[in-house]
Amino acid sequence: MIDTHTHSNASDGSFTPALLIREAKKKGLCAIALTDHDTLDGLAEAENEATACGVRFIRGIEININWKRISDRENVTGLGPGGEFHLLGLGIKTPSQNFLEAVAGLARRREERNREILGRMNEMGMETSWDDVLAMSEGRIIGRLHFAGLLVNKKIVKNREQAFTRYLQPGKPLYIPKSGLDFTEAVTLIRESGGIPVLAHPGSLYLAWGRLPGLVKVLKDRGLAGIEAWHPNAGTRFCRRLEELGRSLGLYITEGSDYHGNVRPGRELGFSNKGRKIETSILDAIPELN
Repeated sequence: MIDTHTHSNASDGSFTPALLIREAKKKGLCAIALTDHDTLDGLAEAENEATACGVRFIRGIEININWKRISDRENVTGLGPGGEFHLLGLGIKTPSQNFLEAVAGLARRREERNREILGRMNEMGMETSWDDVLAMSEGRIIGRLHFAGLLVNKKIVKNREQAFTRYLQPGKPLYIPKSGLDFTEAVTLIRESGGIPVLAHPGSLYLAWGRLPGLVKVLKDRGLAGIEAWHPNAGTRFCRRLEELGRSLGLYITEGSDYHGNVRPGRELGFSNKGRKIETSILDAIPELN
């Protein structure tokens, strides 16, 4: 088994990068990619542990893309509320200076967003300090998950799921969209750093199926190399259609667990959709990762 989409506590997962690798080894995986959100911080630790464990390691990242810029430029309509575009960069060998600067810029904008969420909480009478936020994050990259934890701790909601449905998901009072890179810029940065750009969980675009093939064709013409056809959140029929679409366009087909540890239960390393095992043939079919 393999897995091409996982997260550590360098972003919003619960395991350290080293512990993630040890868990993968225990589950019998022979290869794993670490693809934390908008950061490369966990890669060195994970790679060292993978070498020690005898697990093949793929250096990766998951980049938030400015979806509105694409939809406006390509005249793509049909987006549902809260649609997000995430791009996996798999096989990042040596990050270019431009890549490092872009990731640092995302980190700066992420902090601005977090402080804006904090300000909204205080405006709503949920008295919270930046120190509270830092304590909740335990030194990790701060995201909505940590604000959800704060809402639970303050007994404003019963659990994190309720925090998202009432306050943190799109359209709710504490939701602020993440900043992202332009798609073409992200593709260039991934390519010049030795990686391949893969569209992550296309269902998160919230785009009607009738419009999705046209968009994927546009993205392929602009440098997209692969599509994550199989994902735990998607229906099996949808995944099959994505795989057929990807193959018809000559894209690499990937699948991943999008594993986050115990913060997102129900996802298991090495499995994608409804217990579907992620086979090594996925990597075998991508020469650029071999």
